Order: sequence, then C-alpha cells, then structure tokens
Amino acid sequence: MRTGAESGGSSNYEYVAARVRARKAKLFGDDDYRKLVRMSPNEIARFMEESEYSEEINRLGARHEGVDLIEYALYDNMARHFSDIVRWSEGTLRETVVDYLRSYDALNVKTVLRGVFTDAKPDEIRVDLIPAGEIDEGFLESLAELGSVEEVVEELEGTVFGDALEEALREYEDDDVLLPLENAVDRTFYEGLIQGARVAPESPRGVYRDFLRSEIDVLNVRNALRAAGSEKVDVGEYFIEGGDLFSRSELERLVENREELVEALRGSEYGNELEEAIDELEETGSLVEFDTALDKLLMEFAGSMTNRYPNSVAPVISYILSKEREVQNIRGIARGKEAGLTVEEIEEEIVI
Repeated sequence: MRTGAESGGSSNYEYVAARVRARKAKLFGDDDYRKLVRMSPNEIARFMEESEYSEEINRLGARHEGVDLIEYALYDNMARHFSDIVRWSEGTLRETVVDYLRSYDALNVKTVLRGVFTDAKPDEIRVDLIPAGEIDEGFLESLAELGSVEEVVEELEGTVFGDALEEALREYEDDDVLLPLENAVDRTFYEGLIQGARVAPESPRGVYRDFLRSEIDVLNVRNALRAAGSEKVDVGEYFIEGGDLFSRSELERLVENREELVEALRGSEYGNELEEAIDELEETGSLVEFDTALDKLLMEFAGSMTNRYPNSVAPVISYILSKEREVQNIRGIARGKEAGLTVEEIEEEIVI
C-alpha cells in the first residue's frame, strides 16, 4: 500500500491517508455541538466519556473535574492522535509530519511567554500547554514557574528559538510589547519549514509547501491588522517570508491605513471566502470574527488540497486542523458555560 516518494525514503501516503480519513469521520459534528452548547461542564465531560475521549476522561477523572478535566482530556487525546500519525508514517511523509507538528513547540513557547508576561499562575499556564511537539513537557512546565519573560528567554537559549528570541528581547524590553518575541518564534518556525519544503510543486512535499504558504499569508495578515495604526509596531520587522499574498514592501505600505489593507484583502485571492468577515471588520472594527474566518479559510484550503491530492500529506494536514478545531470548539463551549455565556454567544465563537 505504498506509493513512490521523493528522495528521503519510501512513504506510505495511501495507508496514512486512509487512517486519518477514518479518524476524521469520528470528529464531532453539528448535532454533537448543538447538544454540547446546552450542557454544563460536568455534562460535557460525561458526553466525552461516551466518545473517543473516554480513555483520557477515565484516566484523568480521579485528578481533575469540570472544565479542567475537559481541557486536560482534550489536549492529551489530541497529542495521542498526532503521535499515532507519526507512528504510522514512513519516509518523507514521516519527516513532513514531524516538521509540521513542531508548530506545537512554537505554540507552547508562546503560551509560556504570554502567561509569564501577564503574571498568570504556573497552573494556569500548564493547562494551556499541548504536549504534541518535540520539546519536553517537563521543560515547558519548568518555564511556567519562572518569574519573568527575560528568564524564559534565557532558559530557551540553545533551542531552535533561542537566537531569534535573544535578538527580539531588546525590543520587548524597550516597548513592553510581547509581539516581537511571539513573532520571533513564528518566524523561526515557518521560515525553517518553508526552506525545507522548496521542492517540485507537483511532488508530495510540494503540496505541503503550498499549504505552508497559505498559513504564512494568514499569519502576515493577522499581524498586519493588529499593527495597523500602531506607532509601536513596524510590520516590516515582523514579516514572515514565504507567503504569496503580499510582499514585505506592499504590507508595509498597506498597514499605514487599515481601510486600504482591508480593501486589498477584499480584492485578493482570498476575498470571496473572507467577504462576510471583511464586512464585519469594516462595520465593527473587531478582529474576533475575522480571526475565525481565517481559521476556516485554512481548513477549507486543506480540504480542497485533500480532494486534489488524496495520496499526499494534504489529508494529514486537513485532519490535524480539523482535530485542532474540535478541541478549540469543545474547550470554548466548556469555558463559555463556566463563564455563564448564552447558547447564542457560545455558538458565535465555534467553527464547524
């Protein structure tokens, strides 16, 4: 059940694609979410116990309860499923999956930085860590115990993010803005990946490269919209190379006027998919709806790639994004119920 692959070893694309399609079919659907938004956190946990989350709910139930139990079960389950994909994969496919899952290293480092920056308690930071990357969970938890952002950066010296964080630290200290450090992490991750994916477009790894370009486009747009109108942030410094949508110079020009930036997005290749979110952004100025639309855009793009390239890394990426979204949805529902939000308010926050 193997297909030929590029140099880097024989890859079992067909086999892994079939396995992840089976896993994707088990993800929660519309009817499940309609039930969950009307449940209490304890009821959500019981519902999960009757689903594919049963192993984690039963194992963690003696130590946690309520929303904490739900969150720990969600993240442990996701890490288990992603580890299975790595275990199933061979050759270049395995290398690609391992590379992509390093995004959780970047996410976890940013989670620690944000938590320490906002004086969150170590336990509050730990619950948001997702042990799906390569950085040891114990090391991440030790970072959460540190008392300052500077100490976190110092401890990360010697990791793949160390040099970039050290360079960004001075700007953080000058402006007391976390964006330079967060962007240093993202830039290190994505530019490293895109360099390793420069291969023939029609090859399996070329499909992967095309998806990475879209992710980079989304990240650059997010940063630009946050930077628009800010005198503290130079979007050019935070630009991540490798996308297709805007060049660095175009984005530097557009970010000076949010209206021009929004109009450029409306006329871009993503304009149709983002039309409703752009309208909402223009009307309210809120980025919440737009962020959600960008997440949906990536999921739809990965789905369309899966249809075009069924025996490639595309089905794996599509499953990873869909699993991430399920976890975010369930967590958002549980947190929303705990905070006393209405069903309508919670439904606005989830993506199906």
